[in-house]
Amino acid sequence: MKAKAAVFMGENRPFEVREFEVTETPAGYGRSELIASGVCGTDVHIHRGKLGNDAPAIIGHEFVGKLVDLDENEGVRYGLKKGDNVIADIAMPCGECLLCKNGDDANCVCMGETSGRSIDEAPYLFGGYTEVNYTPLTNLIKIPDGLDPLAVCIFACPGPTAMHAFSLAERAGIKISSGNIRSAVVQGFGPVGAYAALYLKTIGIEKVYVIISSENEKREALAREFGVDDVFVIARDGVDKINERLLEENSGLGVDLVFEASGAPSAVAQGIAILRNRGVYLIPGQYSNSGGVTIQPQDITFKALQILGSSQYSFCDVHAYLEFLDTHREVVDKIVKLGTAYPVSEVNQAFKDAESGRNVKTVLIK
Repeated sequence: MKAKAAVFMGENRPFEVREFEVTETPAGYGRSELIASGVCGTDVHIHRGKLGNDAPAIIGHEFVGKLVDLDENEGVRYGLKKGDNVIADIAMPCGECLLCKNGDDANCVCMGETSGRSIDEAPYLFGGYTEVNYTPLTNLIKIPDGLDPLAVCIFACPGPTAMHAFSLAERAGIKISSGNIRSAVVQGFGPVGAYAALYLKTIGIEKVYVIISSENEKREALAREFGVDDVFVIARDGVDKINERLLEENSGLGVDLVFEASGAPSAVAQGIAILRNRGVYLIPGQYSNSGGVTIQPQDITFKALQILGSSQYSFCDVHAYLEFLDTHREVVDKIVKLGTAYPVSEVNQAFKDAESGRNVKTVLIK
């Protein structure tokens, strides 16, 4: 038995589609067959050379599959069995650094990855862009029965990424669902922004607005289908006009919460400008070195802003994401519409479309 995998060959180089032998499942591991594997913005940054990664390698960290082989006695320890749909989480925090010991293993300074092994050594297939995946049982997370695994894959990384940002706000004493947050702005409507907008609207935030950079009828329509109250387009409406409108919130003070998911450095200056005094700014979206930006730091002081950066996520955030979907199954059909699927063999077209912004969410399937 063989399985196809898309092999990353280096910065701006085409992926190579290779076939690998499907070998015996190592002790402590599960073997899963691909249902869908998401193309993350991080992977796009890797392909463009903005984030370092060794080559050749099988990248990707949003693998959702059906568990087909494991030691069943081992599986009992982790609540796993053959036939389960699972998310393969690649993060391996060290458990020993200051962050890990303080319950913040998402920011482990010695983070390892389950996908970090060589593709020259059996069983080869540890990354996301492959028809078969081997992951330690400790890193497989069961998807609730009856929950569409393709829908789960759409936000397999963006969902936990956003949930972690929201959890950091909660840890800082900012109760997003308490009624103190009435108006929120999401900057960007890629996968992270789309999930954040959906989540905020679903938990009852009264007014949720989305800002995107250029006109895109598909994204605007999807945002409105998610229930957002308005979509602002910078190229059409202009920053000044958008800011003026959003500063009308809270009797002219500005919005309560801004969630940065665009990745555009210029978004940060706008986010600071539209927040009210004691407003909350969550910034999980600035995930590559895309250049600097001028801000007005005195606004942070005079407005007493609460600004929280957020990167990565923990297992608990994956569970929180799955719990949200399981509790709000009415949103699942909306989520599926965000995905555009390509077989693994068409990985280069998939990346071309992902990098051009043609798709809201690009996924690879078998």
